[in-house]
Amino acid sequence: MDWAAMPREATARIERMLGSPVAHAISQRGGFSEGLAARVRLENGKRAFIKAASSLMAPAEADFHRREIAVSEQLPGEVPAPRLLDAYDDGTWVVLAFEEIPGQLPAQPWRREELNRVLAAVTDMAEVLTPSPVNEAILSRPRFGGWLAMAHDAAVRGKVGELSPWAGHHFGRLAALEENASLHGATLLHGDLYPFNIMLTADRVFVVDWPHAWVGPRHCDAVTLISSASLSGLDPQPIAENHPLTRDLDPVQLNEVLALHAGFLLRTAAGAGPDADPHLIAMMTALGLASLRWLRRRMGDVGG
Repeated sequence: MDWAAMPREATARIERMLGSPVAHAISQRGGFSEGLAARVRLENGKRAFIKAASSLMAPAEADFHRREIAVSEQLPGEVPAPRLLDAYDDGTWVVLAFEEIPGQLPAQPWRREELNRVLAAVTDMAEVLTPSPVNEAILSRPRFGGWLAMAHDAAVRGKVGELSPWAGHHFGRLAALEENASLHGATLLHGDLYPFNIMLTADRVFVVDWPHAWVGPRHCDAVTLISSASLSGLDPQPIAENHPLTRDLDPVQLNEVLALHAGFLLRTAAGAGPDADPHLIAMMTALGLASLRWLRRRMGDVGG
């Protein structure tokens, strides 16, 4: 949604919240979410990043925004996340105003120097967020798992088997990894840590968009991020073997996260309806298959 398409009563409320009229707004075209995302410059010279969604037009996104408000209000200042300046929820419009980060997304395919910077920041973030400083009652469930649910949905299971014949042939092994997986832990995890939720400045790494945060094992964000590196032609295995959050893991624990990650992404993509965003579905499919390829290699099954 463009700033100009926002109802005037909503933009006026935003301006009152920020304490100055908006002189210039640049809507951000990337991402997969409905609603407004805009960088604004105010008449008083200050800047902000605005996110907004309507409960009437995009109810799921509005609920994500409500959760992100609650999480952002409790994040410690040491967390590399944009500072929430203000927010409001009038029952229809949910609006968040963050400090503007004068940075950019990491280059894709990954540049190794940028990936190393981000992985170092993930390590630091896990230290700051253990134990979790956020009330677990406001958090979402981890977006993990799907093989057990697919056991009762032949249509979706069949579509996933078309995407990955190996998964179709080894469904029982994948379901067993999910069934036996432990997600006990005390770390606040981002829960959606991919390149499109990272901003880089000249000297800092920022992690944005926190509505899917959850509490669990400190290695989970690192594993999902490392798994995405294969889409850039990088081998995730040596990265994991050298990263502080993953190098000492029991191999089964890493396999469990990869299975849970792939199951969620592929089940969601395969079960999406005709109105789903095709770019979102393609992204989820690519990330899910990347996790499966890494898991398949780790399990020593190069054939089938």
